[in-house]
Amino acid sequence: MKREKWLLAFGLAAAIGFGASSLHAASIIDEWSSVKAPAAPPPLKEVTVDPKTTALLMLDFVQPICGHTPRCIATLPAVKKLLDEARAHDMMVVYTGIPNVPESAVLPEVAPTGKEPYVQSFIDKFLNSDLEKILKDKGIKTVIAVGVSAVGAVLTTSSHAAQSGFDVIVPADGISAPDTYFEQYAVWHLTHAPVISPHIALTLTNMIKF
Repeated sequence: MKREKWLLAFGLAAAIGFGASSLHAASIIDEWSSVKAPAAPPPLKEVTVDPKTTALLMLDFVQPICGHTPRCIATLPAVKKLLDEARAHDMMVVYTGIPNVPESAVLPEVAPTGKEPYVQSFIDKFLNSDLEKILKDKGIKTVIAVGVSAVGAVLTTSSHAAQSGFDVIVPADGISAPDTYFEQYAVWHLTHAPVISPHIALTLTNMIKF
């Protein structure tokens, strides 16, 4: 009888150990190499904006960040065209940078006029800044987010904006990161995450109409 009880206890322990091992084997770390990216990118949408209630967020186009990211440099022509169109339609433009980096560090291709707000914060530009007040004081309801890094300022600031009641437009050709996977992940996250995705419109700079 004792031998039977010992065998039963051993069997239960082995089963529990096997179950725990199976659960561990199912973690994303163990399955990392088998993960496949979605076969197709999220659909792009043509959007029409009201310049009076829309702001263009120029996220971290500063020398210490964009200046050292070749993919950010590559976005500058498209971003500059969008910036020129926004200004031509008297749209609000807000620049951001990181703490201790002055407005003068913005790359000359997309430099501010000196009359546009410059907000300093880390990756989420709403945190420890007056960005939300700046936007709401001007009656802004929609923001267009361009900049670097896709998984930094773009992802976190866009997510915060969506949760704060703003509609968010993200031009895929206006965001960048040191690695293309980061850009892919940011686009997928913004268009699939709960709560925020209904407020996100993925587009291209030339698909934004004024």
